[in-house]
Amino acid sequence: QVQLVESGGGLVQAGGSLRLSCAASGSGYIIYTMGWYRQAPGKQRELVADITAGGTTNYAGSVKGRFTISRDNAKNTLFLQMNSLKPEDTAVYYCAADIRSTTTLRSMRYWGQGTQVTVSS
Repeated sequence: QVQLVESGGGLVQAGGSLRLSCAASGSGYIIYTMGWYRQAPGKQRELVADITAGGTTNYAGSVKGRFTISRDNAKNTLFLQMNSLKPEDTAVYYCAADIRSTTTLRSMRYWGQGTQVTVSS
């Protein structure tokens, strides 16, 4: 069983920075693409950024140039550095990982529980 646990959310003023972390725990799996998604009240969940195991990144246009996604494959940890935060970045941020079991060879997408990011104006 794999678990994803996020940390690092909180309240920050506009223009400030936060760093989110997501740690994967468990055994017997391989992690492929990992990503950050967010969901604001009354809106659908949307992709913020993702990163392949090889380090290729992809960003939503609204965060490009302000957010940086990275990962530590040795520690199975994903990061999101968020700079120049805006009130419209306020949302619950979720970590996601595409994972294959080394025993069953089945692949699944796992989600973290989410962490709240609130940006005040």
